[in-house]
Amino acid sequence: MEQNNQAQGSVKKMIKPSNFIAILLVVIIAVCAFSSAFIVDESQQAVITRFGAYTKTLGPGLHFKLPFGIDKKYIVDGNQIVRTEQFGFRTEKAGVTNQYQNGITSESTMLTGDLNIVDVEWSIQYRIVDPKAWLFSVEDRTDTIRSISRSVVNALIGDRAILDVMSNARSTIENYAVENMNNQFKKLNMGITVTEVKFQNIIPPVGVQEAFEDVNKAIQDMNRFINEGMESYYAEVPRAKGEADRQVQVAEGYAAERINKAKGDVARFNAVYEEYRKAPKVTRERLYLETMEELFNSQDGDKKPTLIDGELENFLPLKNLGQ
Repeated sequence: MEQNNQAQGSVKKMIKPSNFIAILLVVIIAVCAFSSAFIVDESQQAVITRFGAYTKTLGPGLHFKLPFGIDKKYIVDGNQIVRTEQFGFRTEKAGVTNQYQNGITSESTMLTGDLNIVDVEWSIQYRIVDPKAWLFSVEDRTDTIRSISRSVVNALIGDRAILDVMSNARSTIENYAVENMNNQFKKLNMGITVTEVKFQNIIPPVGVQEAFEDVNKAIQDMNRFINEGMESYYAEVPRAKGEADRQVQVAEGYAAERINKAKGDVARFNAVYEEYRKAPKVTRERLYLETMEELFNSQDGDKKPTLIDGELENFLPLKNLGQ
């Protein structure tokens, strides 16, 4: 009996109001510490709301907030994380293809500007640049992104002929799609930026596949001929330029030679003319003698130069040196 009384006394001492309050305070502090502290990874951001209203956005690291649901945190991927949406196909990670479901035409089937039906498979990549807008601006974010993407691509495909869509306009459509999607998302304040739109496959209408293959083959042949022509062009142009430079140099050398010869003839003529002015008679005699000497010295062996013709109709005007 005495032992039981002692045990009951010790229990009463332990559950004194002061001890109970201390234990309660410890529990409250532990709960507060557990619900207040949180860690944000390097690739994430935390959006904090207080009583449902946006308060602030926190970066990576250890942070604290008010407990008991006063402050709530929402962890969002940072802008270095790329998200992807696929249309008309699914990778193995995302699941099987959804081209046709329950007989309904898939999201990838579109009408071109020349009223042809094509099946376009594409994907978009985007980043979250504004966590607050991403969380609170739109209720169904994924469905909104997919709807806007389908609308933009449908409009771009519908403005072009099927040959343009199948061939060289693909990169142009991708660039326009990025620009138009970002404009739409900016108007809705989605808090995202589309970084890339990539067409995976464009399938032409059933029954005309061979015709499109012929068109693609013709385009490839055209590009090959153009490349071959450019190759010949770049091979021939340097050779032609070298030949042209050589001809120009030869012509310039000939021109310089003729100019120097003409200058020499002019100088010689001027010198003779000056001598003639000083002594006309002596100069005439000297020129005549030099000419006759040159004429008679030009004979070949025993062959003498002909001074008059055989019929004696024309006489060479010889100067009478005896007078």
